Amino acid sequence: MTLDALAFGRSARVCAVRGEDEISLRLMEMGLTPGVEVQLVGAAPLGDPLELIVRGYRLSVRRVEAARVEVEPL
Repeated sequence: MTLDALAFGRSARVCAVRGEDEISLRLMEMGLTPGVEVQLVGAAPLGDPLELIVRGYRLSVRRVEAARVEVEPL
């Protein structure tokens, strides 16, 4: 499953970040690396961007970026 499909309030573990371009590299630089736990806590009023808690801080990513992050629910 991908991060954009995770239900609000649920946690998951990152399995992989798909792609080998600047966007996937930037997602990993922001802390979305394999093995890290992430929680989806909200979204903007129109549903984009998504708000995550990663490594103790809040991170906002667009849905298309979140769709690149493969996760397994906890």
